Amino acid sequence: MSGGNVSAGVVRVGDTVRRPTGPWTPAVHALLTHLYEVGFRAAPRPLGIDDQGREVLTFVHGHVVWPDRFSLLESARNLAGVAGLIRDFHDAVRGFTPPADAHWQVLIPAEGSDIIAHHDLAPWNLVVAGEAEWAFIDWDTAGPGSRLWDVAYAMHGFIPLSAHPDWQRPDAADRLRVFADAYGLDEDERRRLVPLLGRRTRSMHVFLREQATRGIQPWATLWTEGHGDAWRNDAEYIEQREDQWTHALLGG
Repeated sequence: MSGGNVSAGVVRVGDTVRRPTGPWTPAVHALLTHLYEVGFRAAPRPLGIDDQGREVLTFVHGHVVWPDRFSLLESARNLAGVAGLIRDFHDAVRGFTPPADAHWQVLIPAEGSDIIAHHDLAPWNLVVAGEAEWAFIDWDTAGPGSRLWDVAYAMHGFIPLSAHPDWQRPDAADRLRVFADAYGLDEDERRRLVPLLGRRTRSMHVFLREQATRGIQPWATLWTEGHGDAWRNDAEYIEQREDQWTHALLGG
């Protein structure tokens, strides 16, 4: 299996994916079942628990975008398609009522709790198969959050809003506007989003630093490999350009 930094114990068996369960698994399965029942097909469908105690999900055919296929998102059309897909998910989840005993895997407390958010909408969790078959995987950290919290994180990864010379884009502001327009953010949401872009990105640096201090894997290894520095640098890059993002989103 490919597509992320945390995939221990995740295997493909035929047209299914098997992965370790946790206290959050029943709630995540309820969420994915709801999405399927309301017609949202851009997510795996839960099939229960196997005889080894692993959760069973439908296998999403295709290729993970990050990093080798990120060029698929170069076009404004495809970038807008990702934003629209995220909006479809957020609309589909609005009618979801979590189980009374729902337990979620909360890695980073969100700002706001108007929906059950994905919390990791990024190129490493986007699978593409052809022009129209796109889906998000890795829902195990879904939990209470907000639409803007999810959107801010997604914008960081899909535009991308990066300080790294290999990924920094001179047209980042234009792509930010394309994403916001395609998602359908109103004026108030755009104003609230701008400072959230930096805070959401910086929260990843803080999370990795805290987990590394406590020696918790796999986060400690990611910190040692420099992921924490990358998130901090990106946060600084974003925060230093808030006026640019505001102009792109609101004009004036």
